[in-house]
Amino acid sequence: MSGIEGQTQSYPGRTEPMNPRPRDEMRGYQGSGLLNGARALITGGDSGIGRAVAAAFAKEGADVAIAYLDEHDDAAHTASLVEKAGRTCVTIPGDLADEGHCADVVARAESGLGGLDVLVLHHATQAAVADFAELTTEQLTRTFQVNVYSVFWLLRAAVPLLPSGGSVVITGSINGLRGNKSLIDYASSKAAAMNLASSLAQHYLDRGVRVNCVAPGPVWTPLIPATLPEEKVAGFGEQSPMGRAADPDEIAPSYVFFASGRLSSFYTGETLTPTGGEIQAS
Repeated sequence: MSGIEGQTQSYPGRTEPMNPRPRDEMRGYQGSGLLNGARALITGGDSGIGRAVAAAFAKEGADVAIAYLDEHDDAAHTASLVEKAGRTCVTIPGDLADEGHCADVVARAESGLGGLDVLVLHHATQAAVADFAELTTEQLTRTFQVNVYSVFWLLRAAVPLLPSGGSVVITGSINGLRGNKSLIDYASSKAAAMNLASSLAQHYLDRGVRVNCVAPGPVWTPLIPATLPEEKVAGFGEQSPMGRAADPDEIAPSYVFFASGRLSSFYTGETLTPTGGEIQAS
């Protein structure tokens, strides 16, 4: 995804106004039954990477529930992609910064799908600051409520429902690995979420539940024009070694890999980093 021009839109962002439109529908992707009969809850599943993951999971044979904030048109489109693949899609709007709503999301997903086998925690918020002194306690609190607390609340409610062989995939970020001078609270929150994934991978090892992480580099999703200033959106992703941002369709296969026991049964506590060539020392 190259040649992105400066643009902005209101938070949390929607796909329709984006220019260029991201590839996020997994068109041409051929499933091979890797998730036949699986039931997956995907937070942040309305658009961007979450949409591409939902579409890929459906093509692999999974029924899907998607949680999202209030982007109803995007969520309806994602649901149509899942249903076009012949699978069930449950849509659950609401603010995951609310502890009670997190428990309700899990309950509604389990009820609507008849159980849970895969949990993808992909939702997040971010807001850039030009100077650290501008970072308010209110913004810091909101970022951690959405990006960290909700992950804890959702895991606490969902993991007891997963069977042995179940899979959890948490979305991290390249920023959680190496920091970001303007997305300070976001980068810190992603580091926390990624460490939580590592800790829970050890904690749930005896139960047979695998917990892994995908930490992408720059990806062209609605969150970008909705949270970054126009001048930072222009040329977004050109700093990567590949010289461009990824499309969501390029990231979704990492989630299929971790969700499928056939592909990743010996993987837990691991992080895949689709970053366009940026190498991080472990």
